[in-house]
Amino acid sequence: MTITDAIAEPLPRAVIDLAALRHNVSHLAALIAPSEVMLAVKADAYGHGLLPIARAGLESGATSLAVLEIPAGLVLRGAGITVPLLAWLHGPDADFRAAIEADIELGVSARWQLDAIAAAAADRPAVIHLKVDTGLSRNGATIEEWPGLIDAAVALQEQGVVRIRAAWSHLADASIDDDEKALGEFRAAVAIAEERGARFEILHLAASSAGIRMPEARFDLVRLGIAAYGISPFDDSTGADLGLVPVMRLEAPVTEIHVGGTSHARIAIGYGDGVPTLGIAKAHVAIGGIPRQVVAVEVDSMLVEMGSDRVRVGDTATLFGPGVNGEVIAEKWADWAETIADEMVTGVAQRVPRVYLG
Repeated sequence: MTITDAIAEPLPRAVIDLAALRHNVSHLAALIAPSEVMLAVKADAYGHGLLPIARAGLESGATSLAVLEIPAGLVLRGAGITVPLLAWLHGPDADFRAAIEADIELGVSARWQLDAIAAAAADRPAVIHLKVDTGLSRNGATIEEWPGLIDAAVALQEQGVVRIRAAWSHLADASIDDDEKALGEFRAAVAIAEERGARFEILHLAASSAGIRMPEARFDLVRLGIAAYGISPFDDSTGADLGLVPVMRLEAPVTEIHVGGTSHARIAIGYGDGVPTLGIAKAHVAIGGIPRQVVAVEVDSMLVEMGSDRVRVGDTATLFGPGVNGEVIAEKWADWAETIADEMVTGVAQRVPRVYLG
């Protein structure tokens, strides 16, 4: 085997199309109106980049943002973003005082969180969203815990320590029947809270899936996550079927041509960059608009079959993107890897540069 040519310091890249993000948000905002859009930018905006995505989303119809952790919210506030902002995943060392001072609204799932928020003693009331678990079991107060959480929150509001803004929950999205049952449980929990003196400014339950297909679950706002990034939340349809455009294109240069009994091209991206090794027997990349079978995935490179078409060092190989020029969409690669497309985009390593268009 001989190696012909090589390319110096090759880098993969994730190309982020902000025009596609704007299209998706505006398209979905029109669909769910008059409910508002809370754009979920958790996990560095699903790997797309926190600040560019937040700004583009707010330019195209989102009126609020959601993150998991308080530090991400502080980054957004430090960048001058002033819209309503919810953070809801808190550990025992969460800096609730910093969050309150930065006007970050806080999801509250348990009494210990409420007590810690009260102890933070900032110079303004903490704005809280009280969460009830309706079946997902990710977080949220159980039905048994809910009345006690409501009573404690109402008492703190009367003392001026908190302001109760919302009741909310997550749907499991397991089936239509499960979601309808969860919707009923959410309505019942809101009724219990109101009987105990809580008054909610807003209610929110739906994320991408229910936001698109379950109008009765939209309430005052929908937390749009993966759909805003052009990826379908459903198994029976693609993003394109829903009028969405994938925002991320993952690509890397051809760095070597291996000529011998079997000719291969080496591409500068591997499992250290987030490429899954499961399912490579089915996987292919696009070079010059032509699918090329993946042969092996290594830590920082991969081998693909050349075929009869000429491939040159420096050519671009596209792993996934909008689904044009022979490339596949992230949902397809997720099928090969027996995972979900959310993991494909979020799993692209931070060492892979993000390049922004639009």
